[in-house]
Amino acid sequence: MRSDDKAIVLFSGGQDSATCLAWALDRFSHVETLGFDYGQRHAIELDCRATLRETMLAQNPQWRDRLGEDHTLDLSVLGQISDTALTREAAIEMNENGLPSTFVPGRNLIFLSFAATLAVRRHAKHIVTGVCETDYSGYPDCRDDTIKALQVALNLGMETRLVLHTPLMWLDKAQTWRLAEAIGGTDLVTLINRDSHSCYLGDRTHRHDWGYGCGTCPACDLRAKGWASYVGA
Repeated sequence: MRSDDKAIVLFSGGQDSATCLAWALDRFSHVETLGFDYGQRHAIELDCRATLRETMLAQNPQWRDRLGEDHTLDLSVLGQISDTALTREAAIEMNENGLPSTFVPGRNLIFLSFAATLAVRRHAKHIVTGVCETDYSGYPDCRDDTIKALQVALNLGMETRLVLHTPLMWLDKAQTWRLAEAIGGTDLVTLINRDSHSCYLGDRTHRHDWGYGCGTCPACDLRAKGWASYVGA
């Protein structure tokens, strides 16, 4: 029987998904996490997930009874058929079609389709994802219209009533940091800063005031500018 207060959070190990996990734990009685190994160059993000989960529970013991299983799905086939800067050694640049070379076609559509399948099996009504079209790299599958259309398609195709939540859709990165602070205070902000991963190149050797990363890729640039705006406000 489906629970109307149970959620699946797409949890990559990055800043946005970590904030979404805290957002979900603050709202739903049972939350499970879902990560994807799709051959990404920055697969080190997957190693951050366990630390983020465990430390969130240590910071907020009330969430311990709410956080359920963690699931990781092997979607390496996506990396095999993709020709992008996130799934192979290639320069990060703008393509002729106006999209960055880090765009993995179909990625979020596939992620959410698998999340919906898992949600049906786990009897969850809610799916939470950190996509955003306010402060992002221009990926078309992060847009609000895409998510709304996909929710309709998934519910029609699966004969269910799933709800796709995008709590960061209209927030810039500074506002995302502020949301984390509103949910869990400075301790949660420090945790996400220290233990989440955004860098496309998978660099966790260089520590900056905004966290670990190469400092030059688009993901690092967005995170650095957001942090500077957050702390300077």
